Amino acid sequence: MIQEIIIPLISLIALEIILGIDNLIFISILSDKLPPEKRGRLRFMGIALALIIRLLLLTAIAWILKLDNTLFTIFETAISGKGLILIMGGLFLIYKSTKEIHHKTQSAKSDSAIKNIKTHSFKKLLGEIVLLDIVFSVDSIITAVGMVTELWIMYTAVIVSLIVMLFAAKLLNNFISKNPSFQILALCFLMMIGVALLGEGLNFEIPKGYIYFSMAFAFLVDIIQMKSDKKK
Repeated sequence: MIQEIIIPLISLIALEIILGIDNLIFISILSDKLPPEKRGRLRFMGIALALIIRLLLLTAIAWILKLDNTLFTIFETAISGKGLILIMGGLFLIYKSTKEIHHKTQSAKSDSAIKNIKTHSFKKLLGEIVLLDIVFSVDSIITAVGMVTELWIMYTAVIVSLIVMLFAAKLLNNFISKNPSFQILALCFLMMIGVALLGEGLNFEIPKGYIYFSMAFAFLVDIIQMKSDKKK
């Protein structure tokens, strides 16, 4: 009896943490745009709002399940409510990551570019985080429903996973800030996630295991390269 509860709970917590990595990287990259004294506040609010959104969606579980129903068909491709959310989220993520990569790979910044970096609005960045929170939350909740049937297990897994994310956020942010090469890698990772969300919204699902494995391999290569450069 205990195994029937613990194993699904641990499995769902692990899955929620893995799914939350995308969200955490996005929050870390956006918080890096603010002065150091405001970054912690943005990270905390972003993750706290992700928790609130997920808990609210769990209370509306019946409505969430209806998002899988087909709304209309385009070129023989059925589009559901969930699909629309994933398509919009995927396009937004692709746009943001591409834009950030463009800014970070510029050889020299113009005066206007520097001005834009200084005038990032806390509310605007928080709004972008909330938008992605909603997309990732819908995907996360529907995944949870597919794994377990007990609502309390879903609540527990969501709360525990986001508490872990809260403690990991600062460490990840510091690591990304100190290593510019990893910023580009993280943005490429977000771009791949955006493509995966877009594909899933169009019923062409790309197994996320392939994406996580390829990014883990790229991360390992970057670590080896960084250690090699330090020795030189």
